[in-house]
Amino acid sequence: MNSRQRFNETMSYGNPDRVPFFEEGIRRDVLDTWRKQGMSQGMRLSELVPIDHRLEIFPDLEPYPPLRQWPENSEALGDFRQRMDPHDSRRLPDDWPSLLKEHQNREQPLMLRLHRGLYQTLGVSGWKRFAEVNLLLMDKPKLVREILEIQADFAAQLVERILANVTIDAAVFSEPISGNSGPLISPRMFEDFVVTSYLPLLNILDSYNVHTIIFRTYANARILLPIVVRYGFNCLWACEVDPHAMAYAQIRQEFGRDLRLIGGIDTDVLYKDKDTIRHEVFDKVPPLLASGGFIPLADGRVRAIVPFENYIYYRRQLAQVVGQSFQMP
Repeated sequence: MNSRQRFNETMSYGNPDRVPFFEEGIRRDVLDTWRKQGMSQGMRLSELVPIDHRLEIFPDLEPYPPLRQWPENSEALGDFRQRMDPHDSRRLPDDWPSLLKEHQNREQPLMLRLHRGLYQTLGVSGWKRFAEVNLLLMDKPKLVREILEIQADFAAQLVERILANVTIDAAVFSEPISGNSGPLISPRMFEDFVVTSYLPLLNILDSYNVHTIIFRTYANARILLPIVVRYGFNCLWACEVDPHAMAYAQIRQEFGRDLRLIGGIDTDVLYKDKDTIRHEVFDKVPPLLASGGFIPLADGRVRAIVPFENYIYYRRQLAQVVGQSFQMP
């Protein structure tokens, strides 16, 4: 099987030859550090450990031209609406025509990232705007809904442009809305403001038969999961989490097959000794693999402070626990 087939078989509770081995997104500075620790120059990680590559489409969802000031009342929304043009060719990658050709006969799963989450959609890039948005949610809820409605209509039209030309394997909604103690807004507000703004996009995905809808969240969004599942999300990809607050074994027990899972391995153990790494993999992964619909992966970005030897050991333990065997080159 190729990577795309493995992904789709896993997400449909089918019969893959094995689950995909996705890579965590290793940046160049990490590889530069690892080469000082023994990784050969010019060698790729895929030569050392099995890796299933995935492809992603990143449409530009920002107002264009960029806003100097976000709307403060309904009267100012006309300019904002004009900046959210789904037909602007700059919304798609520069090499979009050639990418379309490559995507037609691909062997990797293709994911479309189509939402950046409540706060980023409302222009939060720092503490000042973060404070402004929280006040708007309380003092001007009508304005917030109008902004989110404009953004949702824009994103739905843009996504339809994409789906009319290429078949995707999964849609990804990114929602960095939580801290370690829980969401930054209440579940009622999350449903009232956020999930309702997803509906135009969810409807488009349904009309194009996109079967895997991923809720990619961060920190502790545990209390929001019943709402997420009720609105049709069927896959959780939890990142940078407290492993106790977002324990996949408990989430699987509560939601069963209604919620596929990606991730689940605490990235922090990669800084520790090999016994700790082995226990993390062998204690957590087998039960979830047995129940299906699970792709094991470290739950956060692998940074340069993770030793090269530890990372390779982790990936080999992961390969071993899912039935793969290979030898050090």
